[in-house]
Amino acid sequence: MPVSTPKRPRIAVLADSDTRWKWGALTADRIAPGPSMEAAPREAAQAGPLLDGFLLRGRATPTPRQLREVGVRADSLREVTAVEFLRAMAEESYDVLVLSLVGGGVQAMLHGLARVWEHRTSRPVVVTGYVGVVYEKLADGLLLRHGADLVLANSRQDADRFRAVYEGVGADASAVTEVALPFLGGAPYEGEHEPSAKQGRRPYTVVFAAQPSVPESRKDRTYLLNRLVQHARRHPERQVLLKLRSKPGEHTTHIEELPYQKLVQRLDPPANFSLVYGNMGEVLDRTDLLVTVSSTAALESLHRRVPTVVLSDLGIRESLGNHHFVGSGCLASWDQLDAGHRPVPDEEWVSRQGVAADGSYDSAFDAARRRIAELLGRPGGLPPLTPYYTPVTAPGYLPGILARHHLGPDGTPLPGAPAADKDPGPVRQIVRRAARGAYRHGVQRVAPVIRRMGEL
Repeated sequence: MPVSTPKRPRIAVLADSDTRWKWGALTADRIAPGPSMEAAPREAAQAGPLLDGFLLRGRATPTPRQLREVGVRADSLREVTAVEFLRAMAEESYDVLVLSLVGGGVQAMLHGLARVWEHRTSRPVVVTGYVGVVYEKLADGLLLRHGADLVLANSRQDADRFRAVYEGVGADASAVTEVALPFLGGAPYEGEHEPSAKQGRRPYTVVFAAQPSVPESRKDRTYLLNRLVQHARRHPERQVLLKLRSKPGEHTTHIEELPYQKLVQRLDPPANFSLVYGNMGEVLDRTDLLVTVSSTAALESLHRRVPTVVLSDLGIRESLGNHHFVGSGCLASWDQLDAGHRPVPDEEWVSRQGVAADGSYDSAFDAARRRIAELLGRPGGLPPLTPYYTPVTAPGYLPGILARHHLGPDGTPLPGAPAADKDPGPVRQIVRRAARGAYRHGVQRVAPVIRRMGEL
């Protein structure tokens, strides 16, 4: 009797930016149903899931360069509108669907999916979560994600907060599942590499992980850039890198109105200062000191035990997100760094953040995989999706969220909603690129001018 080949799980990921595509695709790989669900041979599980990627068309749709930089594999990848995606979910069968979107996008898709699946006897397990540190709009973002089968929390601290919010409004909190950030990994830091005459030794490397929207003002961004350049001048034996997320004209999860690339043109940085792009993990491979305001890169760095600094120069404020690192032991200023200070992270704080520098990271996604296996094996299939927000509970809020994605109050596409049955033709592609260019020009050039005029 021939040996049957077990079916690889099919997973779909819908993302609206380069960062969320990275989080969604890596999460899909981490939580993919394992051999225990289908009693499959170990070698089948090692093949990984079949992953179909969908990029939601919008201002932050990743460019080909950004997708290459993310470096995540997919068996298929295409750009879609919300309506096109819902049509695909009505026609295709998946085991798991990961919604890697802003809160409003998740809520719209939950209602749209509930509509397209209302007559189906089976549906995928729907998973959502956050790309990184959750430091603002906690209640708003969480309630917009309510209704998914799993709402992933990247740490024990987040899981506790998520459940408290849901239980506080009388919503079911059973979907909250503790995991960790899916992109942690890499070799542990082995110590400083000071310059030497020995061939192959690299200089001590300081990396500043920039963020698109933190801080926002020209004054604050110029201050940080000046301090970084000054550090390079003070330490000519060191390599000082400014790690950038995107090139001018590209958008990420957040809008960047004042790219550092443009600000640095007014300076005369020394030869040991340079701008770098690329995968953060690869940059961390050569980092001796990671400096940031509040980037998730700090958690990646802490996971690998790279010396990590969260800057306090501009204050410790909710608007900057560095308040999240209170208690971490990593807060310090450029003056302290220039004087040789190296923060020592608090181990208990690090553990609560899901950084898992103690080696327990490999088991961080076990609970999610077990939960997914249980749901897929549920007799009679999964129940309908039931988000907390409905036309009854939020009649003044929900319709606007759905309308932004061309959906009516009941989750059905509105008349005239953009959709297509084939790839866009040359004219449509040109118009779309022109529209995106106009939007980005407005964000990066016109909007700041209008704001400055308003301050006169």
